[in-house]
Amino acid sequence: MKKQSRFIKSVVATSKSAEMELPWARGTRREAAIARRKGQALILKRA
Repeated sequence: MKKQSRFIKSVVATSKSAEMELPWARGTRREAAIARRKGQALILKRA
């Protein structure tokens, strides 16, 4: 198998299996979006 065809197959397989991360997904990005929408300053929690 040629290197390029193996690379292309891996890229196609990854693109089919990978999911896009949406802005309303859980996490710090979601909290920042909610804070912006409400007009509040984002409070960072530290461990």
